[in-house]
Amino acid sequence: MVAKAPEDAYTAEPFLPGRGGLPALRRAAAECKGCPLHRDATQTVFGAGAAHARVMLVGEQPGDQEDRQGKPFVGPAGKLLDRALAEAGLDPADAYVTNAVKHFKFTQAEPRKRRIHKAPSLREMTACGPWLAAEPAVVEPELIVVLGATAGKALLGSSFRVTQVRGTVLEEEIHGRRERLVPTVHPSAVLRADDREAAYRGLVSDLEVAARALS
Repeated sequence: MVAKAPEDAYTAEPFLPGRGGLPALRRAAAECKGCPLHRDATQTVFGAGAAHARVMLVGEQPGDQEDRQGKPFVGPAGKLLDRALAEAGLDPADAYVTNAVKHFKFTQAEPRKRRIHKAPSLREMTACGPWLAAEPAVVEPELIVVLGATAGKALLGSSFRVTQVRGTVLEEEIHGRRERLVPTVHPSAVLRADDREAAYRGLVSDLEVAARALS
């Protein structure tokens, strides 16, 4: 029988498996009903990549294409991120990528209209927190790259401001683990930037900081 969270208590905690590593986490997350976002999303989009990756990248939430395919960072922002990682000297194939929230949150004027991304609330981010705590505990990355404000707030608290700390190496206690983190902008912010080339160069520069921290 699948566990159910009380209607007034948003949390994924009852759905977490007691053991089994990433495969067990992924199977359990597919059944998560810890907050209302699962009702409209196509499916859970769990993290993907090397099981013991040296670097973990954490974004905000799945986008439209990720929701349809069930994999993180497969849309335009993901393709840009892969290019930036490679240019910075980080092999995308050796990374683990995930999101702070595992279901796509969107608005849609009509059923056949385009689904428009909507930022997750603090309550939804908190509800999904147990998955985000479980992933680094299993993968044990040497470094976490924080992609954007939502991921930063999910990991480091509501006072996080990406513009103040981007491109720096932070050391913080997160979910009982001492982590090293490098914050930067989300690749989707690069795609929206007026000066896309400058924004892209900034992302690559921050990722180069992460690459040096791993060397």
